[in-house]
Amino acid sequence: MRILVDTTVWSLALRRKQSDLSPWEFAASAHLAELVRRQNAVLMGVVRQEVLSGMRDKRRFDIVREALHSFPDPAMVVEDYENAAALWNTCMTKGISPSYVDMLICSMSIRHGWPIFTTDKDFQHYGSVLQLAIYDFNQKTPKRT
Repeated sequence: MRILVDTTVWSLALRRKQSDLSPWEFAASAHLAELVRRQNAVLMGVVRQEVLSGMRDKRRFDIVREALHSFPDPAMVVEDYENAAALWNTCMTKGISPSYVDMLICSMSIRHGWPIFTTDKDFQHYGSVLQLAIYDFNQKTPKRT
């Protein structure tokens, strides 16, 4: 099963010192490594940009950029952007203020049936009004929100 991995999880694995991670964060990072090994991790271009943004150390930036080179960007089509806008509108009408990037992630997740692997609690809020599958790495299964 392919898993759409959010910025928060990539950042745990690639931007943070493993020794600084909580036990739960360390387990999430280790699970990402397993998904990568099995070639089940999906990296969207916009997530790649978020992971690389703000890295002031050029050497570290180059290392992380190179590590992400082996992940092809899934193709996005016009409907992905239109659906992201519709999802954004749905959230807003329910009093949830989403980010545009998060709605692109949700749009791709829904179209492809890829659960989202994230540590960002915002996706739980989105899931209360959208048909999302959030990947629970402890259970190794998607959980419908």
